[in-house]
Amino acid sequence: MSQRGTDRQIDNIEFNVADIARSKAFYGSVFGWTFTDYGPTYTEFSDGRLTGGFTTGEAVRPGGPLVILYADDLAQTQRRVESAGARISRAVFSFPGGRRFHFLDPDGYELAVWSAAA
Repeated sequence: MSQRGTDRQIDNIEFNVADIARSKAFYGSVFGWTFTDYGPTYTEFSDGRLTGGFTTGEAVRPGGPLVILYADDLAQTQRRVESAGARISRAVFSFPGGRRFHFLDPDGYELAVWSAAA
């Protein structure tokens, strides 16, 4: 987990996954995340700003809060997500301030990616 959180800001996100290596390959190839392993059942990820973890210590629990990632190039990111084997669960749509899409990762977690309006 991260060192010390900042008051009232997201500090860590943890995913229960079926296969840590598969999750590392997916998020590493699509989003460029880096990883630190802490034994065979836990790895910490970092996107350069936020940290979290992948663990096989409990059953996979898809759902829960929607984690939203940011991308400068939404279309390019969607291509990378699909190329890595994810399924688009909600096509790109516009909202005040930008556009986004949702996808299901290899364990069935739904996440979203957004880009600011041009």
